[in-house]
Amino acid sequence: MNRVLLVGRLTAKPELRYTNSNIPYTRFSVAVDGIPGSNGERRTDFINTVAWRKQAENVCQYLDKGSLVSVEGRLQTSNYTDKDGNKRYTMDVQADNIRFLESRSQSQNRLNNQTATPYDFQQPSNDVNIDVDPFADFGDSVSIDDNFLD
Repeated sequence: MNRVLLVGRLTAKPELRYTNSNIPYTRFSVAVDGIPGSNGERRTDFINTVAWRKQAENVCQYLDKGSLVSVEGRLQTSNYTDKDGNKRYTMDVQADNIRFLESRSQSQNRLNNQTATPYDFQQPSNDVNIDVDPFADFGDSVSIDDNFLD
């Protein structure tokens, strides 16, 4: 079984691109906190991710550097020959489902008040109200098609 589930923050603003056959896609990196090491510090992993079609368009339209997302997909390896003739191998997560885990206002507030890097995860406080809809002020509805491959 080849399944990947990530929760992390985008390391840069995603850019929409198109294949030669005019299919939209975006490549972006997700910063994910790792397991604490022997010294207690967490190592951050940067996972390359690819989204296709309408999902790629939505990611580029609604997300920015530091946006908190969950990505569900599969690992895919590929290779290419670099300009020096060396064979290079890559591993990317091909996203099947991307969920936006914070509203636009939460994202904007985080950016305005940011003192840590966008990769740091904030521990939730004990006074979190679980009855409040975190997406109530998200704005326009977002529809992401999970069946992006023909």
